[in-house]
Amino acid sequence: MEPRFNMFENEVTSKFFKRLIAASRPIEESSLPKATQELVKIRASQINGCGMCLDMHTKDAAAAGETAVRLAMVAAWREAVVFTEAERAALALAEEGTRLADNHAGVSDETWEQVRKHYDEEQIGALVCLVAEINTWNRLNVIARNPAGEYQPGMFG
Repeated sequence: MEPRFNMFENEVTSKFFKRLIAASRPIEESSLPKATQELVKIRASQINGCGMCLDMHTKDAAAAGETAVRLAMVAAWREAVVFTEAERAALALAEEGTRLADNHAGVSDETWEQVRKHYDEEQIGALVCLVAEINTWNRLNVIARNPAGEYQPGMFG
């Protein structure tokens, strides 16, 4: 599969990428656990069908020590016993925040209560921004049809 165009060589998209990467730093520097960050990125990317982001975030998570079982179970997290209650709240937020058009109310009160139960204000801010950020990356990659499979952990870091 060939991308529709090279976003890294396009003047507008390359400038946008630099700013989006800079905007993600507060999330990365927050106290939100890195494993949770990767799980959220993986779940939103599954929903959006973004192979490029799935390739990147599953490999980065594995390189950081995430288990193959947990990675394989992200799509079925509700039925899986391998996630903590806090991770489950973050995954629910990722799903509901990604599927806004599926629910006129957006994120449910029940999900929000679980998020508030397990995360402090800084972590909630990071989670909300993370869901918005990964959905942006998913859309960029899906629109451009960026191929997946060649990413190496740390390649863009």
